[in-house]
Amino acid sequence: MIPSRRPLALLALLMAPLPATWAATTVVTAARMVDVLTGRVIDRPQIVITDGRFTSVGRQGDPVPVDAKRVDLGARTLLPGLIDMHVHLTSDPLYSGYRVLQFTDAFWMTVGVANARRTLEAGFTTVRNVGSNGYDDVGLKQGIEEGYISGPRIVPATYAVGSTGGHCDNNQFPPSITTPSTQIANSPDEYRALVRKMHKYGAEVIKVCMTGGVMSKGDTVGAQQVSFQEIKAIVDEAHRLGLRVAVHAHGTDGINDALRAGVDTIEHASLADAESFRLAKQHGAWFDMDIYDDDYILAEGEKNGMYPESLAKEKEIGRKQRETFRAAHAAGVKMLFGTDAGNYPHGQNARQFAKMVEWGMTPMEAIQAATRSAAEALGRTADVGAIASGRYADLIAVDGDPLGDIRALETVAVVMKAGQIVKGVE
Repeated sequence: MIPSRRPLALLALLMAPLPATWAATTVVTAARMVDVLTGRVIDRPQIVITDGRFTSVGRQGDPVPVDAKRVDLGARTLLPGLIDMHVHLTSDPLYSGYRVLQFTDAFWMTVGVANARRTLEAGFTTVRNVGSNGYDDVGLKQGIEEGYISGPRIVPATYAVGSTGGHCDNNQFPPSITTPSTQIANSPDEYRALVRKMHKYGAEVIKVCMTGGVMSKGDTVGAQQVSFQEIKAIVDEAHRLGLRVAVHAHGTDGINDALRAGVDTIEHASLADAESFRLAKQHGAWFDMDIYDDDYILAEGEKNGMYPESLAKEKEIGRKQRETFRAAHAAGVKMLFGTDAGNYPHGQNARQFAKMVEWGMTPMEAIQAATRSAAEALGRTADVGAIASGRYADLIAVDGDPLGDIRALETVAVVMKAGQIVKGVE
């Protein structure tokens, strides 16, 4: 028997936001705040939150509503909720290679539920999920927004799209076993249709497998797999629909063709060269480089069942990617914070900050890559990425000074999303 929807409708009515004139106001104070918009630290900040958004950012002692709830975080440092621009919430590195085949398809959604909570509690209040099967990232987004599960805001890509035999295809089976080809296309027209399909079912960004990859079987990590004509068709169609395009690309030729076609972000960018840097700056594209997970993959990959050829490719590409990161930053390429979490454990996303500093960024630049810059790359500077009036009241608090020790971000004491504390203060 299907239960009546009336109790659910009543519950939704009772849980609906109060009118603005009734909305509770919260005042948050702490020892200091990192202002990512100006690149400065503000001492003794006082932040006013109403109806889930920041309404003013000032100093302690400024006038506040007399009936406001007060949250004093003492000696801690406040930062905006962090943004990871490259995650796979429905993946778990413990099940790599052929080990993924032991589970039913629905298992991966349960993995995503657990990973969404871990990610949020680690201080990441927004993520861009760049590839999942079964439109699972859209399902997670809907579950979070309807209040059934806890997790960050999700910008979903649905399936990552690519060509037959490429990084996004299922290459681990013999010809006698056929698998769905939801994400596969092989001409400009087919790719246009695929973009429309992903958009139809909830994609807010289009993810393209432009070159070979580390985790895929049967391809070379740097080999181009999508032609210029195909990527141009993808970009034109996505931009026409108001979507941005994120391109998985390790190899130089694929990176440069993608940049010439007008893509918005290059993921990995391991073998980018001086021409890549020039094209990125010319077209205003961002590099989104996952330079931490090499450590985890080489330490744990074999134990987790990773294909031997994937381990070999990681050994070939990992150090080169970090050197490219340093060169791209020095050349003035716009950089983002993206971890590829799912190839290492979710909830450990902040470990990448230290690598970004080790390979050339200042602590402030690394923090801005995961806040101000990420919001800009998402086209969401009115909503996320800074503690500023009008934006969602997403913030975190850490002990110590992350500008002096960036590893402070690896242990987040308090997390607030849309004005609601989800970790820390009772």
